[in-house]
Amino acid sequence: MRSALLHVTVAFIFCVALSNTNLFSDVEVDLTYDHYAEKRDENMPAFLAMPFNCLVNLAYIFMGLYWLFWHRGVKETEQSCYMREVFALMAVFYAPVQWTRLATLGRAPAVLDQWLTLPIFAWVPVWIDFIESAPGKWRASHAAVLELCSVASYGLALAHERGFEVALACHVALALYRGVRVQLRRGYSRTAGYLLLAALSCAGFVALKLLDHWLARHWIFQRLTGHFWSKVCDVLQFHYSFCFLTALTDEAQNKPAAKQG
Repeated sequence: MRSALLHVTVAFIFCVALSNTNLFSDVEVDLTYDHYAEKRDENMPAFLAMPFNCLVNLAYIFMGLYWLFWHRGVKETEQSCYMREVFALMAVFYAPVQWTRLATLGRAPAVLDQWLTLPIFAWVPVWIDFIESAPGKWRASHAAVLELCSVASYGLALAHERGFEVALACHVALALYRGVRVQLRRGYSRTAGYLLLAALSCAGFVALKLLDHWLARHWIFQRLTGHFWSKVCDVLQFHYSFCFLTALTDEAQNKPAAKQG
């Protein structure tokens, strides 16, 4: 776990440091509570200004910790364990960023909230590269290059007011494409179910966030708003991605072992 924690922490500190400079001062981010359909509770402290949208971040932490310390009957290799731990730590580190954004409405956490989304999505094709590589052939340098390109792609937000949305759409499309491709090549019925649930959760994550204010016209979405449920879908997206990728990793590692046996 030390390697995963070190790598995620260094990357996180790098992004935090840059987001607190003037580099992203022109990036389009929402800095008012009017952006959210959930009403601010004036009687609550800042960290619970919008109670449901704030507290849902605990789900990211619990889910991340679950997968970080998850143990199976099948013995993991050092590299497969690293894949899982990095993804889990990304979820754990991401939650306080979103929470800080809601509590402070600061530009730096708003930029960081957008920025960190990209390397999180990029980890899916990184993990799939590992699954598709022959035993001993996967190279960490390839993962580093893909993640660096993902981090750098946030520069699109500087070039155009919708640059972040373009970068995010490309990341989502790549993750879905690689997921479907590896399913067709190596998957089976259980992983197909996980992939479908992850894709549906991803669709819910995007749609519910975009429809936040429209949905709030209906009483059922006035307390637990579209933005809140989009975060629930995001946590489920994480979870089913873990289910999908760990199952395929097991399958890929068991085949060489079976051949040797």
